[in-house]
Amino acid sequence: MKKSNIAMLLVFFLAIPLTLFLGTKIPGRAYYITSTMIVIEMLIPFLMAFEGRRPQARELVVIAVMCALAVAARVAIPIPNFKAIFAIVIISGIAFGPESGFLVGAIGALSSNFFYGQGPYTPWQMLGYGAAGLLAGFLYQKKLLPRKPLVMAIFGFFTVLFFVGPILDTSSVFMKVPNLAWSTVLPFYISGFFINLSQAVCTFLTIILFGNPLLDKLDRIKQKYGMTEELHGV
Repeated sequence: MKKSNIAMLLVFFLAIPLTLFLGTKIPGRAYYITSTMIVIEMLIPFLMAFEGRRPQARELVVIAVMCALAVAARVAIPIPNFKAIFAIVIISGIAFGPESGFLVGAIGALSSNFFYGQGPYTPWQMLGYGAAGLLAGFLYQKKLLPRKPLVMAIFGFFTVLFFVGPILDTSSVFMKVPNLAWSTVLPFYISGFFINLSQAVCTFLTIILFGNPLLDKLDRIKQKYGMTEELHGV
């Protein structure tokens, strides 16, 4: 496993959860500090993915474009709880690796909240959205996620429904439930299931319709500009 992959796992499972926990102990608008710390933490494995070489500006521009596309996929669709951002994040992870996938998801969540409003939920959204790209990138690197539209769409559906969604539901539990008990926690997950289901359906449709065409275009960009396999993990 590459050093950047190991760093990504440490950031995801240790650094960010610790940051979220410490953020709950700071009074006031601590989510601004927490969000900034998460951005800094997730940049570490992303920069390590370059493995000591100098990245060209055009490589970073492509990642920035994917971040902007993720924001547009969330903001431009006017239907509540029916956003294509998760599909874009998953495609980014497949195309550029888990480090870039996580970065696109986290930055997409943070940036799109400038339209919806920042809040204590923002760091959790950065974690949840980034998790989709992280998982997709790892599974594709390990050849466990083939680039077939239906397979990727099914993966996106279940990832949003049973992985990303529960992470976001958990944020609601910690922010709104003073005393954790099944009687108080379970309603959040039940009500969140239908929201997650709607998001999962949108992710499924987006990937099955646009997944391969977008990946093909990204492949041509990588080939044209000589983006290395070491950076992108493909």
